[in-house]
Amino acid sequence: MCFASCGKDENSGDNGLTINVTDAQTVYNPQSSSGESEMSKIPEGAHPQVLFTMENGGTFTIELYPEYAPQTCENFLNLVNSGFYSGKTFHRVIKDFMAQGGMPDESEFGSVKNIYGEFSSNGFSQNTLKHTRGVVSTARATSPNSASTQFFICYNDAGCAHLDGYYAAFGKVIDGMETVDAFLDVERTMDANGSLSAPVTPIVIASAKQIENAND
Repeated sequence: MCFASCGKDENSGDNGLTINVTDAQTVYNPQSSSGESEMSKIPEGAHPQVLFTMENGGTFTIELYPEYAPQTCENFLNLVNSGFYSGKTFHRVIKDFMAQGGMPDESEFGSVKNIYGEFSSNGFSQNTLKHTRGVVSTARATSPNSASTQFFICYNDAGCAHLDGYYAAFGKVIDGMETVDAFLDVERTMDANGSLSAPVTPIVIASAKQIENAND
């Protein structure tokens, strides 16, 4: 199974770094009898915010942009409100690239659902959000419709630019980016693909909760 960089592929760009996860099961697009999505709908024009608190006390806030990736935002917010991210880790951290987290526990893989890939190379032209510093996007497997729980946060513009159009960017860290930067201070070892990315001491999410956006 592929949880991190699996070598160069068609989506990797010049630096060969990808944001891959285990190959997916089936695409998750839940429908009610009326044909509407069963995921909680985000009110039109709203930009939900999520406060992440790390086990070491650090915090950062992500603002979601459903106008670019509506189903991706709904899926992420449902995971947050279900408590899914509490106790999860950032298991892959790469300087000048990104920090990736939210991998399910082994016991959860059977229940993980996948969503449609909301990015241009998958026929979804609405998502024009660029992978710049602080932008949050979905990790996925080789299949374009395999994103589920894992997400990543970009460290700089140049390091993530090759991901534009191939991954569903859906939000941005608007406060506390220094907490995400501090992940780079944790000692890391080489992963199975030869990338210095695996934290020796787990970087643990204590909680993730939706907070009020005063501008909504």
